[in-house]
Amino acid sequence: MIIDAHELGHKEINDLLRTDQKEFTIENACGQRFIASGMSGKNITINGVPGNALGAYLNGCTLTVNSNAQDAVGDTMNDGEIIVHGSIGDAAGYAMRGGNIYIRGNAGYRAGVHMKTYKDKIPVIVIGGTAGSFLGEYQAGGIIIVLGIDRKDRKIAGNFPSTGMHGGKVFLRGNCDDILFPSQVSKNTAQKEDIKEIKPYLEKFSQYFGYDADELLNSDYTLITPDSRNPYQQMYVAN
Repeated sequence: MIIDAHELGHKEINDLLRTDQKEFTIENACGQRFIASGMSGKNITINGVPGNALGAYLNGCTLTVNSNAQDAVGDTMNDGEIIVHGSIGDAAGYAMRGGNIYIRGNAGYRAGVHMKTYKDKIPVIVIGGTAGSFLGEYQAGGIIIVLGIDRKDRKIAGNFPSTGMHGGKVFLRGNCDDILFPSQVSKNTAQKEDIKEIKPYLEKFSQYFGYDADELLNSDYTLITPDSRNPYQQMYVAN
């Protein structure tokens, strides 16, 4: 089904998406929020720029955006895939507990904030460009991968990455010596076993966006993991 969103709000769009059909193309999206919120079993292509909370509480759909997307992509998503062929705003994957988000371009502030694992679900965010400040803030589980493709003189991640992190992993392509991490996390060079863990996601990223998977897999990565049983102590307790 083709949905022309030019004069539709998010309620009208979602009502159409809830019909029995499985394949949808949304044309002329322009800032409508909550598209596909809580849905499962759909394959949705979006032409135009969807608004905030695209795929919030997503439970098994595949969403493909052939442009940029705004804030809170995949907010609290549980399953499925969101594939964005441009850049996205702030708070992508907020509290997500399953599923995958692939972004060809850059992500704004607080990507992966409060990300967590849920039972056997491991949420994953792959960012092709750079990430803004507070990447992985209070991360409790899951995997964040930032590739820094075509970043030129920009840092791969902004200020205060992994603040409050107490679970999960962050992979940053390169040595990242220009980034100041909080003392509560451990920063190490990723080993072969670590790269093996993220191989499926790098291969999918390459497939979706036309990159060379071998080149990405053969790169050096910095691995960030929690390094404290009480990650908040240094922030809230005077020593």
